[in-house]
Amino acid sequence: MLRALRTAAAAAVVGAAVAAPAAAEPPSFSNNRADEDWGALRDPANRTGAAWESFKFLPLDAAGASFLTLGADLRLRFERYDNNFDSAKPDEGYGWTRIMPYAELRLGPHLRVFGQALGAWADRSALTEGPVDETGLEVLQGFAELAGPAGTGELSVRAGRQMVAFGSERLIGLRFGPNVPLSFDGARARLQLGGWTADAFAYRPVANAPGDFDDRADLGRKVYGLYATRASPEIAPNAGLDLYWIGYEREDARFDSGVADERRQTFGARFFGSLDGWSWNHEAMLQLGSFGRESIFAWSVATDTRYTFSTVPLGPFVELKANVISGDGGPGGRLGTFNALFPKGKYFGEIGLIGPANLINLHPVIGVSLGSGWSLTAAAVFYWRQSLDDGVYGNPGNLIRPSAGSRARYVGTQAEIVLGWEATRNITLELSSAVFEPGRFLSETGPGKTVRFVGGEIQFRY
Repeated sequence: MLRALRTAAAAAVVGAAVAAPAAAEPPSFSNNRADEDWGALRDPANRTGAAWESFKFLPLDAAGASFLTLGADLRLRFERYDNNFDSAKPDEGYGWTRIMPYAELRLGPHLRVFGQALGAWADRSALTEGPVDETGLEVLQGFAELAGPAGTGELSVRAGRQMVAFGSERLIGLRFGPNVPLSFDGARARLQLGGWTADAFAYRPVANAPGDFDDRADLGRKVYGLYATRASPEIAPNAGLDLYWIGYEREDARFDSGVADERRQTFGARFFGSLDGWSWNHEAMLQLGSFGRESIFAWSVATDTRYTFSTVPLGPFVELKANVISGDGGPGGRLGTFNALFPKGKYFGEIGLIGPANLINLHPVIGVSLGSGWSLTAAAVFYWRQSLDDGVYGNPGNLIRPSAGSRARYVGTQAEIVLGWEATRNITLELSSAVFEPGRFLSETGPGKTVRFVGGEIQFRY
């Protein structure tokens, strides 16, 4: 393996003098900027003449096989909450500021080095501020990636600090919605062969601290596994199947049933695609392992189905998301609470109060495209506890309400509306408003006031 990597590195240096094949077209901006390849700008026909494009392809040789890419994301966001599940937390409005400049160096078709800085600051109460709000100046990503042929396919190895997303981010995601995205320290090997893409990975999540350049790998948690995706165009355009195994270890994990070391294995499958106005994203997950002296048996089924009326003015769509996520049966025996590991931020909407554990959830959505870059969506979310012997958890898996002996199943009702505007390719704006009406369970176990939320943001990227 080491000999193969050394050979690929040497080939990268030689390949720098040879023009690499141009991509079909320049990429769209991604939440993970490391996923973009601006090599298509090697061909002048693919350039629009926009001033910012000059930073995306800075050739380092006459053929343009080696090049430098520069870019940045800047986001200003305001949020306000009135009332809270926790009576010790005040009503508050606060601002988030986030800047994420990056640079990527590609040396021929085989070697690249990617670095991205993060500046994240929050203006909010010390009673509510947490690791996802502020982390100062940090290294968000810094990795090297080496790629080369492997038989009839291609093998790449990436090592260092990196943002990671698998599938629809139900288990491992970027946490892009909050102010501080999630990154990992570790390595990934990817094999692309035929219609399959397979990743083997081992990571530790980065623990965010409030000072500058003090974020370190969390030595109390690690995640590793295999994740494979097979493109299935014979079924439908953009259709595919994910199959995966993810191992997870955490010290002093806390659930409603107690605190202990957690060792968990997740086995899952996801089927996704689109056809004739329909799109779908369905996933099933099973978790086994140990929690202290207890065994773990947990599971989740998540569905997301949409139909778009493409021939109707404004292109309206209707969508239904439905989830059943296991909870615990009570102390002793085995732990049944599902652990979503590192899910995307704001999992069930902009208000971001409830996380994916011990839930039955229905989430209808409607939306329209208003033209000139404007869009409008509205959603309702209905929450029930899957198990009456387990509590309710937040997005990062923290216990926010223990069961406390309540036999009520209904958790609450949420409604939200989001207005978005893509002013230009580089500038987007969003306004959102949401209301959460606590159900009987929350009213019986603590403060049960109606929570109101408003949010707004502007984002610039190039």
